[in-house]
Amino acid sequence: MAKERKVINARADAEGDITHVLLEGNQRFTSVGEAMRMADAGQLSNAHTVRRQNAKPHLRTNPDGQKRNNLDDMAGDT
Repeated sequence: MAKERKVINARADAEGDITHVLLEGNQRFTSVGEAMRMADAGQLSNAHTVRRQNAKPHLRTNPDGQKRNNLDDMAGDT
C-alpha cells in the first residue's frame, strides 16, 4: 500500500466548488476527482469522500476542531 498523503491546500472555481487539492510534497495540484479516488483507497491521511443521497460526492478534510485546515478555508472561500 502506498504511503498516506496529506492535503495541504485547495483551489476552488468561481462558484466556490473545490476543484483541486495540493498534496504534501507535490508542487502541482491534483484534481479533486483523483484525490477522492485516493481517499477511497486509504491514501489520504486527513481527508475522505462524502457520499450522500441526492447530493454530489465531495472531498472533505477529517474533523479535528480546526477551521484553518478545511478545504474551503484553504481555497480562500470563507
